[in-house]
Formats: sequence, C-alpha cells, structure tokens
Amino acid sequence: MGFLFCPSWILLFSFCVILISPTQSLVCSSLKIRNSNKEYANCIQLPTFNSTLHFTYNVINSSLSIAFSATPSDTNGWIAWAINPMGIGMVGSQALVAFKDKGFVVAKTYNISSYSSIVEGKLSFEIWDLEARVANDGKMVIYCSLKIPAGARKLNQVWQVGAAVSNGQLMKHELGKANLVSMGELNLVETVSSISTPPELEPFPKLQLSRKYSGHGSRVNAGIWIFGLISLLIFM
Repeated sequence: MGFLFCPSWILLFSFCVILISPTQSLVCSSLKIRNSNKEYANCIQLPTFNSTLHFTYNVINSSLSIAFSATPSDTNGWIAWAINPMGIGMVGSQALVAFKDKGFVVAKTYNISSYSSIVEGKLSFEIWDLEARVANDGKMVIYCSLKIPAGARKLNQVWQVGAAVSNGQLMKHELGKANLVSMGELNLVETVSSISTPPELEPFPKLQLSRKYSGHGSRVNAGIWIFGLISLLIFM
C-alpha cells in the first residue's frame, strides 16, 4: 500500500491536474484587463491593433456587457468599438468611442450614418453604464452594457483606432490594411475564449473572429503524456 502514496504518484497526480485543466481559462486569464475588477464570461484577442474584447451575454434580458481595450495610434488619439445592425462595415455602425478631453478620458456615442458624418449622437439601441478608463498598461478601455435584439445569436462588430481629436471632433483614422479589416462577426451563443492572431490579415476576418477555441487537441496530448508516465511508473 505504501507504493500508492509514494512521491511519484503525488507528482503524477499534480501533473495530470495541470494538463486536463481547461485551456480556455488560461487564455482568458492572459487577457485580463489590468486595473479592473470587472469580470466577463468571454474574451477575444482581436486580430488588429492588439485589442481585446471581453463580454457577457445575458440571454434572459437580451443585454450585452462589454469591455473593449486598445491603444490609440497616438497619445492624443481615440479608440472605438461598434455594432452595425445594418450590415458589415463602418457605415451604419453604432459606436462607443473613448478619447482624452482636457486630460480626462471620456466615453461618447456616435451614430455613423456615412463616412462624411462622424458626429456624436444617440444610438439606435439602449445603453447604460458607459465609461472609459486608462489601464495600467496604457491601453484605453471602454465599458458599457447595451440592449440587443431578443434571440440574437451573432452581431456584426467593428473596432478602430485613430490618431487625433480636435475640439471634440474625431479626426479620420488611417487607411492601412489593419484599419480596413477591423470588423467581423461576434458569436454570442458559443462560449468564446480565443486568441485570433492570423499570420496574415485576410480581407474578410469574420471566420477568424467567430472561430470557437477548442482545447481538444491539448487534451489528446495530455492523455498521451499521462499514459506514458503511468506506464513508466508501473514498470519502474
């Protein structure tokens, strides 16, 4: 019976626990928003601007609570995250925007009806608890809860960063490749906990964003390692 409680078995048990722990929780932990005590059910590393989206979907009251973090392209710039109820792209987006105003970070809403009309305005859906902060790592973070259509399973999201704000007016963002592909599909009904960092940005990144992270491969590898260790201990 002494063999069952030898240090080798204790070490093996600890190793097994580490390997079979859900990979998703490790990923979400690595994306934790600094200087924030808020918690969210899901998190995504978006494929541009080193930005992240944390969110919780409440299917009972059709609400979505989000925390979007990114770094403006300049110290006096802005960040934005939006839902587009009309389609894919910028036009029609209902945007949450953060920037510094007289030294303080503020959060505002923009109903973007056209490329030439980027002015502050009321959104087409209800929102609450809108605020913006600067995290310890220098990123700006937008927090908000919003009402979405009942039974929604997916949303068209858009995110962006800009370099300047003049008298409260957002200056246009750059037209680089990253700027032009910063949009995609947000899957609400599947638990999302993934890092989407494609080697090359594709023109249509929605498949990259809606891909559900799977830990099955890690579990298979863990099983192989565990089997090998058990065999080694038995025949020692």
